[in-house]
Amino acid sequence: MQKITKEVYLKWYEDMSFWRKFEDKLAAVYIQQKVRGFLHLYNGQEAVLAGALHAMDLTKDKMITAYRNHVQPIGMGEDPRRVMAELYGKATGTSKGMGGSMHIFSKEHGFYGGHGIVGGQIPLGAGMAFGDKYHGRDAVTICCFGDGAARQGSLHETFNLAMLWNLPVVFVCENNGYAMGTSVERTANHPDVWKLGKGYEMPCGPVDGMNPIKVAEAFDEAIQRARKGGGPTFLELKTYRYRGHSMSDAQHYRTKQEVEEYKKIDPITQVKDVILEKKYASEDDLKAIDKRVKALVAECEKFAEESPFPEKQQLYDMVYEQQDYPFIQHKI
Repeated sequence: MQKITKEVYLKWYEDMSFWRKFEDKLAAVYIQQKVRGFLHLYNGQEAVLAGALHAMDLTKDKMITAYRNHVQPIGMGEDPRRVMAELYGKATGTSKGMGGSMHIFSKEHGFYGGHGIVGGQIPLGAGMAFGDKYHGRDAVTICCFGDGAARQGSLHETFNLAMLWNLPVVFVCENNGYAMGTSVERTANHPDVWKLGKGYEMPCGPVDGMNPIKVAEAFDEAIQRARKGGGPTFLELKTYRYRGHSMSDAQHYRTKQEVEEYKKIDPITQVKDVILEKKYASEDDLKAIDKRVKALVAECEKFAEESPFPEKQQLYDMVYEQQDYPFIQHKI
């Protein structure tokens, strides 16, 4: 694995801080009804993405996930202004405003969504890995889903074929505890989601999803195994979301005290503590990073606010074009 240096820690701190502030801003503008529909935030789970990106080769590896999907494409290289604009439904967004919060895509940067069907991305991730193996692209697909999606039948069908075909894919359950609002303990006779891999003789195991170092080590091992022809791995990243399942979640299934307990092991705080302990940066240096992060979030908001909404013609351009039906003209 690439060494975790001073530069890596500082990048983790800045990236995770930006992802957190970016989503805090989304929560604020959602209340103002500038972002519509559902909004699922990633607050608390940033170590999963930070660790994964450290182990991935972004020149060829891909990622696919569910609808908690705003910061992943940013981490993979997408312009955060375009992501914010997509959430606003603006024409400058990553999908010209047609995808919105739950369907962020950035094919250019290897990010394939953003899927609203619970567990729907699991067979799609395996299909992407099949394509890479078929074409000899030496790429690995990271396929993420939540603990609720782990109960879908599509997972079992996919695990079976992924092992049968020895696909270069890493399946990742981001277990944040409650699916939509039901704890893991109430959905199965055992709380260890990772053990589902054992039924298919798939390498599997639990990972501390609040610690980016532990995450990076687990991803590196799984990605290297896949790249060398060793097939799939199933990782259960034990993490936590500070906000509700979506912005409309009243969170009656847990206490505020529980949330505060998890904040004591916040991934950003863990990284900050190491930076200060090892004297990689001073408090003033970190404040300068915080200031830079806030400025970039403000720039993203300004870009989204000032961008135009799509023209009505785009509705026709984005649907199937039938050659023998000339009554609707397409411009794209």
